[in-house]
Amino acid sequence: MAFDYKKEYKEFYMPKNRPELVDIPEMNFIAVRGKGNPNEEGGAYKAAIGLLYGIAFTIKMSKKGNHKIDGYFDYVVPPLEGFWWQENTYGAEDGSFHNSSGNYNMGNRPENHSPGYSLSHSPCYGIDYNRKEDFCWISVIRLPDFVTEDDVRWAVKEAEKKKQQDFSKVEFLTIREGLCVQCMHIGAYDDEPATVAAMDAFLKEKGYVNDFNEERRHHEIYLSDARRTAPERLKTVIRHPVKKG
Repeated sequence: MAFDYKKEYKEFYMPKNRPELVDIPEMNFIAVRGKGNPNEEGGAYKAAIGLLYGIAFTIKMSKKGNHKIDGYFDYVVPPLEGFWWQENTYGAEDGSFHNSSGNYNMGNRPENHSPGYSLSHSPCYGIDYNRKEDFCWISVIRLPDFVTEDDVRWAVKEAEKKKQQDFSKVEFLTIREGLCVQCMHIGAYDDEPATVAAMDAFLKEKGYVNDFNEERRHHEIYLSDARRTAPERLKTVIRHPVKKG
C-alpha cells in the first residue's frame, strides 16, 4: 500500500477543529512563488498549481522510467499547501492589522505583538482577506525525504521534454516552521477569519503570540478539492508561527 503522509502524520495534516500548538520539523518541498489574486481565471496562482502537480507526478512516476531515485518507496502525493502574506500590511499597537490606506483588517487580529509596533514602520506579514489582489504566495507540495534537489532538477527537465512546457519556476525548498498554532477550518476560504480569531484567542489564553516575519508566514494546507467540494464542506488546515509571549 502506498505511503500516505496525511494518514501517517495526522498531527500535521489532520488537526481537530479547535486550536492547538504543534512543533513542525524541517520538510522539503517543490515550490512556485508568485503574486496576485488566487481566484483569477488563467492567473499566476492557478498556473503555479499546474506546474507543481506536473513535477510532483513526474517524481512519483519516476519508478517506471530510467531515473532511479535512491530509497524510493511508493507514496501518495501530499496535498497542496500555501504560504501567504501581503506587502504593506502593518501591525498597530493594539494588535490589530491595517493596510497602507489605514483600513482595519478583520481577517487577522493577533492580540499580542511586540510592544511598540508602528502603523507606519513595522510590517507584520499578516494577511487581509479583502485584498486578494495583493497576495504574495509560495505554493508548495511536500516531497518525500528521499527526493533530493538533483532529483527535482531532473524532474523539471523531464517534464519540459515530455510536456513541451516551461517548468523552470519550480524550485526545491526546505522549510523549518518550528512552533506553530494550527486548527482545522471547515468551510469557505472567505470564512477563515473566524477560525483565525479563535486561534488568536487561544494564544492569548496560553501566553503565546503570533510570530510573523519574512520567513514565518500564514500557512494553509488544502485537504479538499475545491472543484468537487461544496464551500461549506471544504477542509483547510490553518497554521501560524508563534512564540512565547
